[in-house]
Amino acid sequence: MNTFKHSELEALADQQVRYAPVERRHEQLIEAQKLLGEVKLGSTYPYAYVCFRITGYRSKTHADLLIEGIELQNDLHLIVRMLERSIPALPIEEAREPMLTLEEISRKFNVSTKTISRWRVRGLVGNRVIMNGRRQLAFPQSIVESFLNQHQDRVARSSRFSHLTTSEKDKILHNARRFARAGASLTETSRRIARQLGRSVEAIRYTIRNFDQENPPLAIFLKPVGVAMTEDTTQERKGIAMNTLAKKYGRERNPQFKDKNEVRAESLLKTPVDYIYNADFDDSTKENEILASMPGEEKFQADRKSMKAPKDVPAELASLYEWPLLSREQEAHQFRLMNFLKHKLHKLRQSINPDQPRVKEMRQVEELRLKIQDVKNRLINCNMRLVASIAKKHSLQGESLFELISDGNVSLLRAVEKFDYGRGNKFSTYASWAIMKNYARSIPEEKKQREHYLTGAEDVFEARADVRSDEQELLAQAETARSKINILLDGLDPRTREVIKMRNGLDGSAEMTLEQIGKLFGITKERVRQINVRGMKQLRERALTHSVEIPA
Repeated sequence: MNTFKHSELEALADQQVRYAPVERRHEQLIEAQKLLGEVKLGSTYPYAYVCFRITGYRSKTHADLLIEGIELQNDLHLIVRMLERSIPALPIEEAREPMLTLEEISRKFNVSTKTISRWRVRGLVGNRVIMNGRRQLAFPQSIVESFLNQHQDRVARSSRFSHLTTSEKDKILHNARRFARAGASLTETSRRIARQLGRSVEAIRYTIRNFDQENPPLAIFLKPVGVAMTEDTTQERKGIAMNTLAKKYGRERNPQFKDKNEVRAESLLKTPVDYIYNADFDDSTKENEILASMPGEEKFQADRKSMKAPKDVPAELASLYEWPLLSREQEAHQFRLMNFLKHKLHKLRQSINPDQPRVKEMRQVEELRLKIQDVKNRLINCNMRLVASIAKKHSLQGESLFELISDGNVSLLRAVEKFDYGRGNKFSTYASWAIMKNYARSIPEEKKQREHYLTGAEDVFEARADVRSDEQELLAQAETARSKINILLDGLDPRTREVIKMRNGLDGSAEMTLEQIGKLFGITKERVRQINVRGMKQLRERALTHSVEIPA
């Protein structure tokens, strides 16, 4: 719903935007909104009637033009948007009827603001108003009630919608990799997973796109999909003059510029910033230290240039050997830098008015996001061999090594986001626990579904061990992590230890349900839950004394 179906209505809207006084455009906006709420999709409407309803003028042109209801709804929506953008925002107190804000509609119908944005495309029309000194979007009550009457089923479905859980997102990404390897496109993959999970195709597609955009090294589809931008917006970002773009669209320079800035701001500010806070971030004397180059940066870069994969390593795994391991000091520096940049981004976003964004502020947001991504990519790339070393052990159970590495990379990504460097622990221990726990969930499911997705025999990776010192260090780190976890478990009583192993799949087998564990021990599943909760609490207390961090 982004182009006019009838050029006659487009010309009518353009004429009003260009030449009608502001007060008259405001009246036309109200009339167009009313008409939009009255349109019936199965009916037809004469052009003269539409023109009269909007302008109050009985036109004699296009007397024979009849417009289908669905096409009129599309074009009326565009007319309303054009009129709305051409009118300066009025104080909400001067509105002719009660106005509902985004937040009020969100609470009223129990939906997200993103859902309301999608409803706008289907006829929920809003106006810009000034509220509490800021320019905001609000919706006339009559328009909201009309939309509810016309779309009761849609509103009801949206109200019942639940956000994807972490487990569901993992399953989406896991299955998406399977389909991608089999040659499926993003669209086909999204549709198939949507049918499996009973979710919308758009929710699946957005999850995959968002993952690829934020994690280029782990992208499921080889060409990461970024934020959707029009060709003209891209041209503007490349330096094409605003006057040129304004002339192309027959618009004044200022409205053209503001529209594109609003789109750009909405794209940059829609995703919340999740990070691990540290008191150093608000200490101005620490900033230069945090932003300084990583210790041993020159040697790190030199090692990168000289690193090569062993000859018998498959080409798919060769990229794992392009990055040296990070020392404990380098690792802490990178995690502190990444979270500090996120802290700066969070504070900057809070200071930006999304309705009146400044180009300078948006550029700062983009620069910070790029810097954060660079640091995160380095942390991921330098630890991907840790995933491979753990995956090799689990591949002995008959699973494909490459699929296990893909699954493990998702756990590695989450570990990078959640690791608290301030506790002084080694990241490899934290990540190893997260990866092994993920395998306990994913391997049993892979065994059930493998034949549905694979198109041929998997290659088996039986490469000899790399004798270089950093590889030996990596394997030692993984083994040390497992050893520390076992030490923590040994401090528990036998029954509690076994319950935790079974519940979390730490013995190499699948995770077991409370009911399954209860049957083995002859106790109720509620009692199993209590033992598991108590045991995990004891485990975390012991972890503090042994300087081991356990993922939630």
